[in-house]
Amino acid sequence: MSDRDPAGSAFRKAIVEDVRPWGKFRRFPHEDAGSIKIITVEPGGRLSLQYHEGRDEFWVTLDAGLEITVGDRVWAAAPNEEIFIPRRAPHRARNVGDSPARFMEIWIGRSSESDIVRLQDDYDRT
Repeated sequence: MSDRDPAGSAFRKAIVEDVRPWGKFRRFPHEDAGSIKIITVEPGGRLSLQYHEGRDEFWVTLDAGLEITVGDRVWAAAPNEEIFIPRRAPHRARNVGDSPARFMEIWIGRSSESDIVRLQDDYDRT
């Protein structure tokens, strides 16, 4: 999905990787970020299947054990995998591992927590 999405391609092109003697770092564009979070999903936990009207999201998986859904695609994400989620694309993360698993989430576009349209939710939230 991200390879065919112009916003995702533009975001990826703006990522800068810098190699240093001790290793490297990746700097992500943050000028239009509405929020940057580290989200921890407990074993067996999953976020609601949701989409957003006002923002795209960019996720970087930090740990093993996360199953990611974006649109019709469901896969086991590798640690350090970078995932672009276009606005209005249904998405969720689920921890299928035995220990807490984290991912970094960057909102692209100004938005708020109220910009969540839940399609399915295990916790009876609307």
